[in-house]
Amino acid sequence: MSKQSREGTLMLWIGRFAVVKQIKIFAVVLAVQCCAGLAWAAQGVAETEVSVAAAQRVISAGGSISEWLVAMGAQAQLVGVDTTSLHPSSLQALPSIGYQRQLAAEGVLTLQPQILFGSAEMGPPPVLAQLRAAGVQIETLPVDADLLAVSHSVRRMGQLLGRSAEAERVLQAFSQAMAQHNKQLDKVEGETPRVLLVFSAGQGNPLSAGKNTVGDWLIEQSGGENLARHQGFKALSSESMLALNPQVIIVADRHNQGLAALETMLSSSPALRHTDAVQKGRVIAIDPTLLVGGLGPRVPQQVAELIDAFYPATTVQVAQKSQ
Repeated sequence: MSKQSREGTLMLWIGRFAVVKQIKIFAVVLAVQCCAGLAWAAQGVAETEVSVAAAQRVISAGGSISEWLVAMGAQAQLVGVDTTSLHPSSLQALPSIGYQRQLAAEGVLTLQPQILFGSAEMGPPPVLAQLRAAGVQIETLPVDADLLAVSHSVRRMGQLLGRSAEAERVLQAFSQAMAQHNKQLDKVEGETPRVLLVFSAGQGNPLSAGKNTVGDWLIEQSGGENLARHQGFKALSSESMLALNPQVIIVADRHNQGLAALETMLSSSPALRHTDAVQKGRVIAIDPTLLVGGLGPRVPQQVAELIDAFYPATTVQVAQKSQ
């Protein structure tokens, strides 16, 4: 090979080496920049979580959501609630933002909240968009009638308010109570009672709680058979309810409690007087707020009461055997 050819080859290899070196340097610089970017992003997320966890101005648009917040010790952080948040009674002293489905941006912003908790029913959407634009964090929580939804919602609230330990505590108490009820049901004997849960709003035929409702969940968890096969709440005529002939009727009334709730139901559906439930005095009145916004922390106690009502003789025998 001539000297000129050797020099040309050498220059070619030097050129290739320089290109490779530049590529490696570029790759290193790019990697450093990416790491720096990730670190910055992580720091930004951490700062956001810290600022959210420190939030002291919270609004709840949902009865069960408000109850969970109180149960985990966050009532002092609540600056407003919706009209379905009636329990505990101390919540009624807080400013009201109106009905959860008919919120007004002005009324919410007046309270200067940092976070607004609510369910998928919360709205209307244009108002939520206004609140987000104003800097309010909107947290839409699942309120389906199942334990998975409860766990997700309570843990999410605990995380955002810096109360994760308290959230786990109340969830554990809820789970333990429900597990105890399941053990009790395993020991009871007798025919599964046929149950109908009716919700009276004071006008027209009462609404019956069908599938995918808190009412249906309560009946099932208490060892009963829900006679309402439809989805959600549906108005049933007196004739339809009489044909179902429930052995137990659960009454929830917005305006009346106890015997007054029963009389209101019978006045609007007099045919129910001929059902087995009314004839044998197996009518149970429950707080209607239990049926709104998912499963709340009072649910295990209500399940215990329904089990006793569904199986009065058997539960007494089980209690005596356990003593």
